[in-house]
Amino acid sequence: MTTRPNIIFIMADDHAAQAISAYGSRVNRTPQLDRIADEGVRLDAVFCTNSICSPSRASILTGTYSHINGVSSIWTELDYRVPTFIDVLQAGGYRTAMFGKWHLGEHGDSLPRGFDAWKIFPGQGDYVDPEMIDQHGASHVSGYATDIVTDLSIDWIDGLGEDEPFCVMVHHKAPHRPWIPDEKHKHLYADGSIPEPETFFDDYETRSMAVRGVHMTIADDMGSEDLKSEVPAHLKGPENRAARMSWKYQIYMRDYLQCIQSIDDNVGRLLDHLEEQGLAENTLVVYTSDQGFFLGDHGWFDKRLMFDQSLQMPMLMRWPSQIEAGSRCEAIITNVDFAATFLDVAGIDAEAALPTSQGRSFLPLLGGQSLEGWPDAAYYRYWEHDDPIHAAPAHYGIRTATHKLIHYYGAGMGVPGASDTIFAPEWELYDLCADPTEVRNVADDPDYAGVRADMEVKLAEYQQRYADLPYTGPDTRAPIWGPHDAGLLERVQSYVAGVRASS
Repeated sequence: MTTRPNIIFIMADDHAAQAISAYGSRVNRTPQLDRIADEGVRLDAVFCTNSICSPSRASILTGTYSHINGVSSIWTELDYRVPTFIDVLQAGGYRTAMFGKWHLGEHGDSLPRGFDAWKIFPGQGDYVDPEMIDQHGASHVSGYATDIVTDLSIDWIDGLGEDEPFCVMVHHKAPHRPWIPDEKHKHLYADGSIPEPETFFDDYETRSMAVRGVHMTIADDMGSEDLKSEVPAHLKGPENRAARMSWKYQIYMRDYLQCIQSIDDNVGRLLDHLEEQGLAENTLVVYTSDQGFFLGDHGWFDKRLMFDQSLQMPMLMRWPSQIEAGSRCEAIITNVDFAATFLDVAGIDAEAALPTSQGRSFLPLLGGQSLEGWPDAAYYRYWEHDDPIHAAPAHYGIRTATHKLIHYYGAGMGVPGASDTIFAPEWELYDLCADPTEVRNVADDPDYAGVRADMEVKLAEYQQRYADLPYTGPDTRAPIWGPHDAGLLERVQSYVAGVRASS
C-alpha cells in the first residue's frame, strides 16, 4: 500500500512576498525559505480574497469566500457549521494538529475543531512568553513565540506512529505588528540602510479619494507604540515629513525583518528535522502568509487594499517525490483554492468530500498540466469599511494577468467593525503591464474605455461564479450568515452547486 503523504502547512502573518529572497527581495535574505523554492516550486500569482487576518484564515480552512463562511472582518468568528479541509482529513484517517495563531474565535463553537491536538494564541498573541490556549485552558509558555510554535510542532510529529499520515498547521504570529524581534536577531538590519521602495513618496495624484484617506501612512499614522520610541524633535512638523518618513521606515523595517529572520531560522530547523527523521521525501511542506503587506510601498504599512503588495500571498511548496525542484507556477490562484488542493494531495475528492468549497485543486498545475476552465482572474472583496484605525474603504475588484479593476463602493453594510459612514462610489483601473507599480489610475481614461468595459463584465461574471452580490445602495446588507441561521449548509451547498452547474 502506498503511504499517504504528510502535509506541513506553515503560515506567517503579514509576511510580504517582497521580503523573501526567493521572490527577489531587495531588503533581506531568507535562505531557509529559499530552500523550499529551490527544492520545490515558487508560485507567483497567489492572491488572498480579503486581505485581513481572520477572513483569509477562514477562506483557507473552508475553501469559501467571506460571505459564505461568515468571517468578513476581524470582529467575526468562523461559523462552525461550514466544514473545513481539516475535518475531512481527520475523518479520512489523518492525524491533525494546529499550533500558533488561530484568530477565528476562542470560545465555544469557534475554538479549533477537527484537530487531534491544538495550542493557540488568544487573539493576535504575544511575542514573548505568550499566553496559549488548549483543550485544558489557558497557560503561559516561556520563550519566543516563533520558537515555541516550531517546538510544539516538532514534538507532536515525533510523538506519532510510524505509519500515521499527518497534517500539522504551523501558524506563526510573526511578523505581525508590533514587530518585537527575538533578542538574538536585534543586531540585524540595524545600520539604517534598508532600501526604500520605488513608490515610497507616492503622491496619489490619480487615486480615488477613498484611498487617499486611509490611515496607513508611515509618515503620519505609524506611532510611538510601533516604533518603540518618540519621533526626535528635529523631525517633527510638516516641513520635515519626508525625513521623518524615512526615519520611521528604517525602524519599522528593521524590526519587521528581524521578526522574519526568526521565521526563516525555524523553517530551517523544521526542514532539517524532517530530513533527520526520514520524512522529507513524502511530506508536502507549504510556506505562505495570510496576506501580503505594504513595506513602505505607496508610503503605506498594513494591508486591506487591493494593491498587489497587500493582495499577493507568497507561496512556496516542496514535495520531493512529486514536485520538480526549482519549478515555477504563474497560474492565478487564490486562498479559496488551498482546501481542495490539500485534499487532492491526500488523495481525497474535494468536490465530494467538501461540497461547500468554491475553490479547485491547483495540484495538477504544479506539474505543468493545464486545467480546463481554470480561472484567469482573481476576485477580491474587502468588507471592513472605514474601520476606526485604518479607515480603508469597502471595495471589490478583479485582477487578471494584465489589468486590475477596483470598485470602492464605500459602505459597511452592517458588517461587524465597519463604519456606517457612506463614501461616494469610485473606480480605479490599472494596466499592470504598462504600470506594474500601480500609480496611474486609468479608470476614466478614454483610451481604456474598452478595457474597463471588459473588466466590468468579468467582475460581474466572477461575482456570479462565487455567488457574491454587488453593492446596490445604502439599503444593501451583507449576506453574512448569522449564528442562528437555520439551513446554512443547505443554502451554501445550493449556492455552490448552482454555480458549478452553470460554469
